[in-house]
Amino acid sequence: MNKDEAVTLADLIKKSRPAAYEITKMETVNGSLPQFHQWTNGKQTLAGFEVTAIDTGTSYYFLFIDWHRNNNYYLVIYIHNKSTTAAELRVIDEIDGIPHIVWMYKPLKRDGKNDLRKAYFKQMFGSTTVQIKIPASPFDVEEFFNQSFRLCQNRIKADKIVDIFDFDSKK
Repeated sequence: MNKDEAVTLADLIKKSRPAAYEITKMETVNGSLPQFHQWTNGKQTLAGFEVTAIDTGTSYYFLFIDWHRNNNYYLVIYIHNKSTTAAELRVIDEIDGIPHIVWMYKPLKRDGKNDLRKAYFKQMFGSTTVQIKIPASPFDVEEFFNQSFRLCQNRIKADKIVDIFDFDSKK
């Protein structure tokens, strides 16, 4: 996404008051988030938010960041312990005239089981492509968070599926 798109989305989040989520704005210093994570240090960050689902207590960090230092901004969603990202969102496409963030599940684990992960994701969630409508107003941010949280939780489930089921056992 370009900088203007990232700023607009971050501003909508700032102005929103979704009933189901608690939003804490993170403070940037000279346009970055110092000491947040080694992957973010020194990168231009437009805004950051800690977003918590009130009913479950599940939290993610939503960062609007120039992820590859090429003036192409991402919405990077970190899991709460900051050990890894749950999603790196950057592609915006118009679907039926409405802007959506489009994300594809492409696991890159080095264990030879990525085809199993993709098959599980597709079977459970209908497609390996996820489309999240970009909010048109602060009132639409709650649904944006609902879909973003669902994406993150589904991705985490699919990534871990090979640990839950024994795909290697021989009968």
